Amino acid sequence: MSVSVLILTRFLGSISGLIQVAFLLGLLLLLFKAVQHHLRRQWLLKAVHQFPSPPSHWLLGHYTELQEDKELQQLLTRIEKYPSASPRWLCGSELFVLVYDPDYMKVILGRSDPKPHIYRFLVPWTGYGLLLLNGQKWFQHRRMLTPAFHYDILKSYVGIMADSVKVMLDRWEQLISQDNPLDIFQSVSLMTLDTIMKCAFSHQGSVQLGRGSQSYLQAISDLNYLVFSRVRNVFHQNDTIYRMTSSGRRTSCCCHVIHEHTDQVIRLRKAQLQNEGELEKVRRKRCLDFLDILLFSNMENGSSLSDEDLRAEVDTFMFAGHDTTATGISWILYALATHPNHQQKCREEVQSLLGDGGSITRDHLDQMPYTTMCIKEALRLYPPIPAIVKELSKPVIFPDGRSLPKGIIVSLSFYALHHNPKVWPNPEVFDPFRFASGSDQHSHAFLPFSGGSRNCIGKQFAMNELKVALALTLLRFELLPDPSKIPDLKLQALLKSKNGIHLHLRKLQ
Repeated sequence: MSVSVLILTRFLGSISGLIQVAFLLGLLLLLFKAVQHHLRRQWLLKAVHQFPSPPSHWLLGHYTELQEDKELQQLLTRIEKYPSASPRWLCGSELFVLVYDPDYMKVILGRSDPKPHIYRFLVPWTGYGLLLLNGQKWFQHRRMLTPAFHYDILKSYVGIMADSVKVMLDRWEQLISQDNPLDIFQSVSLMTLDTIMKCAFSHQGSVQLGRGSQSYLQAISDLNYLVFSRVRNVFHQNDTIYRMTSSGRRTSCCCHVIHEHTDQVIRLRKAQLQNEGELEKVRRKRCLDFLDILLFSNMENGSSLSDEDLRAEVDTFMFAGHDTTATGISWILYALATHPNHQQKCREEVQSLLGDGGSITRDHLDQMPYTTMCIKEALRLYPPIPAIVKELSKPVIFPDGRSLPKGIIVSLSFYALHHNPKVWPNPEVFDPFRFASGSDQHSHAFLPFSGGSRNCIGKQFAMNELKVALALTLLRFELLPDPSKIPDLKLQALLKSKNGIHLHLRKLQ
C-alpha cells in the first residue's frame, strides 16, 4: 500500500511540475508577445507622428469607427478634420494610413508597392491572378492579357452587351408592377454575368434564362461579406482557427461553388477547341477573347500556363468582370432615378441617337457626352471599389513634405477622395458638369478604376457596358426611387447597399 501511495505521490508531483513548467512557458510567451506588441506600437507611433488622427483606444484602436452604422459618417468627418491622410488603428499594434488626397494618390499609384498580407484572404477565392500577383509574373500576365481588351475586340462586344441588356429589360417588363418597387441589383448582376460569359469566355446561350447561375451569384455575394469581415476580425487572422469557425466553413463552401463554375467554363471551352474546325477558326481570329488567350498563350519561358494560373485568372475576371460592373450600373440607375431632370436629359440625348429602336453600336457610345458625364458623376458618388490597399516597399515623401517609412500599410480610399470637399466642392451634390469638357480637374481626383500601372485592365470594357446598359434602359423605362427603401451604404470589397437598391420602373409608351 505504501509503495502505491509513493508511486502516486511521485506521479502527481511530476504532473504538478509539468503544469508549472507549462504555466511558466505560457507566461514567458505572453510576456514576449506583450513586449513585441509594445515595440511594434512604439515604432508605428513614431512612423505616423506627422499624421494626426482621432483618439484611439490603446488596445481596440478606432473600433467605434468600424461599426457599420457609423463608418461612412466617421470617414467624412476625418476628411474635414485631418487633411490628405490619417492613421486608423485596427487594434493596439496594427494600423493603416487612410489616404484621400489626389497628390498623395498620384505618388502612391506611381510606385510599384505590393499588396499587403491581408489580400491573402482572397487567395482561396481568386487564386493568384492579376489582382493579387506582384513583380515580374504580374507584368507577364498583364502583357499577355492586354490584347483581349484591344479597341477592335471591344467594338465587337457592344452588340453582345446590348442583347444581354435587352433580355434583362424584357424580364423587368414582366416583373414590374405599379405599386411594388424592384430590387434591381440581382437582375443587373445576372445580366453582367451573362455579358462577361459571352464576351470573355465564349459562352453559348444565355445565363439569364436559366437558374443555373444563382448559386454562383449567391456565393460571390457571401464572399464579399465574409472576406471583408475577416480582414477586420482579429480572431480570424489565423487560417487554422478561421477554418474551424462557421464563417470559415461558409467561405470554403462558397469557394467550392465558384471553382466548380469556373472549372466548367474552362472545360467547355477546351472541349470546343478540340474540334479541329473550331480550333482553326479561333487561330484565324484577329483578336482572341480573354479565355482563348489564356488557353493559347505561352509565357516568355515557353511553358504554358499551369491549371492553377489558368483558373486564377478566370476566377478573377469572372468576379471583376461582372460584380464590379453590376455594382456600378445599379448605382448609376439609382443616381439618375433620384435626379429626374438629369435622367430626362440623358434620355433625350439617347433618343436623338437611337430613336426608339435601341440598335446601338460602338460609334454611338462616343456621341453621348451628357450621358457620359452623368455616369462619371454617379461613379464619383458611388465608386464600386471604395478602396485598395498597398504596403510600402520603401519610404515615401509626399508633396507637402510629410513622409512614411517602409512597411506601413496605406489604404487609398477612393470613396473618401471622391467626397473630399477640398477636391470636389459640395461633394454630396450630383453635378455632372464637373466632368464637362475643359473642366479643371486633378489627374488623380477621380479614380473609379484606380490608377497607375495597375489600373483596371478592363476599364474600357466596363465603361462601354455602363453606357449600353444605361442608354437602353432609359429608352424603355422611367426610373423612380422608392422613398421607403433608401439604400443603406456599406463599405465592403465593393460598395454595396445593405437593404438593396429598389426602384420603381415605369414603362415608357
